[in-house]
Amino acid sequence: MKDYELYEFPSGLRLVHKRITHTKIAHCGIILDVGSRDERPHEQGIAHFWEHMAFKGTEKRKAYHILSRLEDVGGELNAYTTKEKVCFHASVMEQHFEKALELLADIAFHSTFPEKEIEKEKTVILEEMAMYEDDPADAIYDAFDEILFPGHPLGRNIVGTTASVGSFTRQHFLEFVRGNMQNSRIVISVTGNIPFEKVKYFAEKYLSDLPQFNASLNRQKPQRYTPQSFVQHRPIHQAHYLIGGHAYSLYDEKRIPFFMLNNLLGGPGMNSRLNMSLREKHGLVYSVDSGYNIYLDAGTFSIYFATDPNTLNKCKGLVMKELQKLREQPLGTLQLQRSKQQLMGQLAMAEESNHAMMLMMGKSILDLGRVESLNDIFGRIERIKATDLQEIACEVFVEERLSELVFMPEK
Repeated sequence: MKDYELYEFPSGLRLVHKRITHTKIAHCGIILDVGSRDERPHEQGIAHFWEHMAFKGTEKRKAYHILSRLEDVGGELNAYTTKEKVCFHASVMEQHFEKALELLADIAFHSTFPEKEIEKEKTVILEEMAMYEDDPADAIYDAFDEILFPGHPLGRNIVGTTASVGSFTRQHFLEFVRGNMQNSRIVISVTGNIPFEKVKYFAEKYLSDLPQFNASLNRQKPQRYTPQSFVQHRPIHQAHYLIGGHAYSLYDEKRIPFFMLNNLLGGPGMNSRLNMSLREKHGLVYSVDSGYNIYLDAGTFSIYFATDPNTLNKCKGLVMKELQKLREQPLGTLQLQRSKQQLMGQLAMAEESNHAMMLMMGKSILDLGRVESLNDIFGRIERIKATDLQEIACEVFVEERLSELVFMPEK
C-alpha cells in the first residue's frame, strides 16, 4: 500500500501528498523539472536568477508583500536551483496552508520580472558569486564539474558568469520560462496534517488558471571524458584536493549499491574509512568527504579534503590505499551487515524530516513517476552482496579513470 496520494489534473500538473497527523506544520513546494542544464550558453545562470526574481514582483504583489506574506504568520518561504530542478517551497502552521500554496502559485507562474528589480538583483548575484569564489571548498566543486563535463551544460556553474548575469533583461527571463516549462514536468508536493481532498481543492483553486506550457525537454546526454589533473594556485593557506570521476545515473541498477559503497568510504558517519584513516589515525585533515551526485543520465563521484601543503601527498596516498582495499578486499559478512544497517538508519532518520520528505516526494514523482517507500529501498539494500560492491569498486575506484584538481597556496 502506498502511503501517499498522487493526482494528475487535466492540465497535466501533478499533486503528491503525504498526510502526517502528528504535526502542526504543513510543508508545500512547487518543483519544476528545469534547471541550469537546460540553459543555452548565453543563458548561463538564468535559472538561478529566475529563482531570485520570483520574489521580486508578480502581477498582484510587489517584493515586500511577497516576503511579508508568510513571515507575518511565522512561516518560511524559500527556493533553490539545481542543475535539473527549480523549487519554490514554504513551511507554515497548518491553518495558513492555503495562504502558502496561493503565494507559491503566484511567484512560480505569475512573476513579472520588473526591469528595475533585475538590475538591483544583478549586484546581489554577483556578490553571491564572489562569496562562493572566496570559499575554496565551494569553488573547487564548480571547477571540478568543468573537468568532468567539458563543454556540457552539467559542467557549467549554476550561478553563471559575470558577463552572462550582467546581460540579462526581462525578455531573457520570459523566453527561458516559456521555452522550458511543460505542465507534465511540474509537481506540487505537500506534507502535513491536512486531508488530501482539501489539498486538492486548494490546488485546483489556485492553479486552475495555469497556462498550458508545452516546451519539450531537450537534454543531451554527456559523453565520456578523458581523466585529467590540474593544479591552480590561489591566495589560500591550505591545499584543497578533489578527486573523482563519472558514476551511475538515476536509472542505473547499481545506483543504490554505489550509494552504500560511497557511504562506507566517506559518508557522513564519523566511522567512514576515509575519516578513520586521514583524521582519526593520522590527524592530517579536519574533515574528508566522499560524495555522489546523481543526474537523470549521468553521475559523479568525488573525494574532497583540505590539508597542509606538506602533507598533501601523504593524504593522497592514504585515499588511494582505501580505494585499493575496496577493489581488492570484499567486505566480510559482519562489515557488510554493519554497512547496510548504517545506511538504513541514516535513511530512516532523514525521513523524520517532513520538509525533506516533501521535497523528496516532488523530485521522485518528476524523475521516477513514483515515491519509493523505505521498505522497498531497505529490501534493495538487504539484497546487496559483498561481490556487488567489489565489482562496482573495480569499475569506479580506478586511479587511471579519475581526475584530480588541487588548489595550492600561492608561493
